[in-house]
Amino acid sequence: MFVSLPVTAQGALWMLGASLFFGTHGPIVRYAVAVGGEPLVIGFFRSLMFLLLMLPWIVKNRNTALRTRRLGAQIMRSVYSMAALILLVLAQANLPLAEVSALTFAAPLFGVIGASLLLREDVRPARWIATIVGFMGVWVVLRPGLSSVDPLFALPLGAAVFVAASNLMIRSLSRDDSPTTTIAWLAMASVPLTLIPALFAWAWPGPEALAWMCLLGVAGLGAHICLTRAFTVAEASAVLSYDYSRLIVTATLAFILFGEVPTIWTWLGGGIIVAAVVYMARHGSKKLT
Repeated sequence: MFVSLPVTAQGALWMLGASLFFGTHGPIVRYAVAVGGEPLVIGFFRSLMFLLLMLPWIVKNRNTALRTRRLGAQIMRSVYSMAALILLVLAQANLPLAEVSALTFAAPLFGVIGASLLLREDVRPARWIATIVGFMGVWVVLRPGLSSVDPLFALPLGAAVFVAASNLMIRSLSRDDSPTTTIAWLAMASVPLTLIPALFAWAWPGPEALAWMCLLGVAGLGAHICLTRAFTVAEASAVLSYDYSRLIVTATLAFILFGEVPTIWTWLGGGIIVAAVVYMARHGSKKLT
């Protein structure tokens, strides 16, 4: 029955599934911290669980899963992705979850800048205008100068920068390697990349904290599967707007579980960011002037 739906509807449902999994990331991190988990150690065990879940597929396809023409680029992409993960976990452990979620939507905005400066892509004026509008949304969420800004908010913005860098690398790698190869290399490289910082704050997690960390790995894998499926069955411009539901899921769980009430500025700023990103996605293939 599901496959009989229009591809746009299938893509929307897959993206909603990804948003649901992504939306649980912050609350799971918060619970893991509450029972004694160190944020950096949480990042490591999340990566370890991700690898363990991927390992049967990697072993089954061992002759092709890790075959790459650009080993250095695969490792660099993994570095960017894991840097984003570490910063995100630190942010979710210490900041209001809805605001963290809203700020991470800025990743495509940084991606436009990176595409222009690093990939030398021709970014047309309308995309620059949309990018500026998106960063106005970031300003609305943080309101610097109008209220005191916690320096820790640099963490989700830093995560957004590294997500943008990782996505640019994926775009470059797609010319030579398959998406499954890129995911396989991420699974393999993520464990040592997150172990190094975790060693500086190492504390063996108790059984309850370990359970939450394993659940975080499951949620991460589920999110990546749904996200990949969404972009496989439908165009990005058709499904990207549904990613905004991630903010709704996160804010709802944060309110129910931790009593966090998002401000109107979080919703307004997040809406501006998402509107700018959706505009860029829907008009990216058109000639913008």
